[in-house]
Amino acid sequence: MSSSLKEYLREMIHGIYPPILQGSEAAPSPHSTQPSRVGEGVIDESTFQVIEADRLFDAINTAHTVIGQAVLYRSLAQPLADIKIIKAKQEALQELASNPSLREKIESLTKKASKREKSFYRLLFSKFTGFFGSSRGDTEIEGYGYATYERGTTFMLELVKDARTLPAPESNYLRILIDDLKGFGATKIHSLMKGPVYLTESGIRTREEKKWFIPAVKFRPTLFKPLFILAVLLGIVALFMYGPMVLGISFSSSPILILFLLPALIFYMPMVGTFDRDSCIYPLQKRYQESEDVHTALEALGKLDELLAFHHYGKSFGSPTVLPRVIAAKNHTLILREARNPILGKDNPNYVPNDIDLDGQKLTFISGPNSGGKTAFCKTIAQIQLLSQVGCYVPAEDAEISVADRVFYQVPEISSLEDVEGRFGKELKRTKDMFLMTSPESLIILDELSEGTTHAEKLETSFHVLNGFYRIGNNTLLVTHNHELAERFKENKIGQYFQVQFIGEGPTYKIIEGISKVSHADRVARKIGFGKEDIERYLKEKGFVSG
Repeated sequence: MSSSLKEYLREMIHGIYPPILQGSEAAPSPHSTQPSRVGEGVIDESTFQVIEADRLFDAINTAHTVIGQAVLYRSLAQPLADIKIIKAKQEALQELASNPSLREKIESLTKKASKREKSFYRLLFSKFTGFFGSSRGDTEIEGYGYATYERGTTFMLELVKDARTLPAPESNYLRILIDDLKGFGATKIHSLMKGPVYLTESGIRTREEKKWFIPAVKFRPTLFKPLFILAVLLGIVALFMYGPMVLGISFSSSPILILFLLPALIFYMPMVGTFDRDSCIYPLQKRYQESEDVHTALEALGKLDELLAFHHYGKSFGSPTVLPRVIAAKNHTLILREARNPILGKDNPNYVPNDIDLDGQKLTFISGPNSGGKTAFCKTIAQIQLLSQVGCYVPAEDAEISVADRVFYQVPEISSLEDVEGRFGKELKRTKDMFLMTSPESLIILDELSEGTTHAEKLETSFHVLNGFYRIGNNTLLVTHNHELAERFKENKIGQYFQVQFIGEGPTYKIIEGISKVSHADRVARKIGFGKEDIERYLKEKGFVSG
């Protein structure tokens, strides 16, 4: 790979997301990232909820560290749109699969880091209440922070030490992440964590920064200060030796000795502890919080842990998984063979796979009775598209996918009292927002269109909306019971048409060609106990006379 491409990858890896901890006032949590607003990212909040991305996260997540889980969730909430980064992550996964020794060493590093990670977040975000204070809540810790400081900095020091034992990977994505961890060892922040730290008149300095002739206080993360204690004891001894001559008072009796020692003992701990906390620990805490070097190292740890989660997901799914061929295309493309749902298909040998071909098709109609698998089929498409754009394995025997600049999934919405235009207007506004942000590279999934109006108006409005998407040139899928709408497009030789297969009244969950005109509404009603016969039985049991 050329040096220019390596530098491009490095810049993109470091700059594509803001660091998890940047500007944060609390420890990271797995669900700390929100999806983008409509038109600002690949998916928006509504699509994120509809395609059940939280459940997808749960299905994939085997990350050991909190930062790894947060990075994984962020990837799903804000998937990549850069094909070079996606391919770089795939190459890293291929190396992890082909190099068990490297993979095991990285996994050992992340497991070890997970045991100490929270101690670092406690250092970053805790308040220390002092010797006589009491903690209130998780962010307050009794004492002056010495133990928290030592445990927290040890986490980062051990992380660098462990990273230095890792062999150099061949894939650029892995090499950049491991270099980021190793590189932290050459930073000023690492030197401060390693110590010693000096408090000078001009601020906190490292060993390398402090000149020998500059007066300074050497910070030790402990209440035991040998030199300070020695100075106090020498002062007391001097007072006993020279006090009678200077002050004319004898200090030879034990009560008077205790009179001097007791206040010294009482005030020693709060005086020294408060000084260290306020002059050293808190300023260092702020530096660590704001340090780009800290952010870079933690991001690298999280991204390594994310890759391991992708690897384990692909290997433990229970059915074939692949890294899709991600292609550059002017129009969105998605071709899958024997695809399974990333959530429902996991550890499910009975799950029925389907082939999906959206190569050059601008409109795809999916019809058929309820409970036949239409929604699961569409969510499979959206979830696999999402997995592809975070660099993960997808559950299929073969996959070829282009990068979508937008993935939209619209479902019927429930109107509220504040919706002036009612359900029809609310849904149409959502469709409009999607339409205005769509390009030929987008993937659009619509679960029915133009609900909340008459059948004739629904047919007419839906036709114009779909025709608009068709002219843009993106891939649009419509789940519909409106066979007249599908037939109208078919007459113009536009689109492709699929239906869910039933044998008798039982769904096979296979998607086959054709337009369904069957609803099976009565079958569904009977299944839930609210068919015609159920209603009549209820009325008879309650003694209501038929009208």
